[in-house]
Amino acid sequence: MISRFSVLFWGCITVLLMASLFFGYNAEKERRKSQSSGGRIENGSIVRLVRVLDGDSAIFAQEGEKPVVVRILGIKSFSTKYEKDTVAAYGQAAIDTLERVMSGKPVRVMLNALPKDRYGRFIAVLYTDNQDVGLKLVRDGLALVYTVYPFPAMSVYLQEQETAKAVRRGFWANTEVAERAKSLIAQWQGQTQ
Repeated sequence: MISRFSVLFWGCITVLLMASLFFGYNAEKERRKSQSSGGRIENGSIVRLVRVLDGDSAIFAQEGEKPVVVRILGIKSFSTKYEKDTVAAYGQAAIDTLERVMSGKPVRVMLNALPKDRYGRFIAVLYTDNQDVGLKLVRDGLALVYTVYPFPAMSVYLQEQETAKAVRRGFWANTEVAERAKSLIAQWQGQTQ
């Protein structure tokens, strides 16, 4: 015979699961909506930073256009989702660097050969003060070179990553984080297209 407690327990679990699915679905729907906002940018456009989303994506606006989400070509930063995770501090440092380097300055967008990803984000190399922003993050040890999709400057980025690793710059100075970075690099090498 099923106890009353068991029915109550499984009822609560079902309600929590349904609420999770509902809120998760709506959050994903909102994220996709904001990423495919209908704005546009052209190769070589000058834009201004609206907001940094994470260590490798930001929202930009071009004069007279709706804001767009741009994913920085060739890099991947660590997530800040889990504050207690040792990598979160480096993800936040990447965000802080992007804000410091691009806020209040004109940013030039050089679109990738395939200008959008499957989420509707523009993919581009960003320049401010004649500096490749993604390369700066790699050089500072705040982002990894994302090698799954080869890009024209990948060899330069990889060289800078090796230098940052050799001099133990940024997350390369933290043994635990450096091991996780190496694990991601190995995983991406197996996925290279």
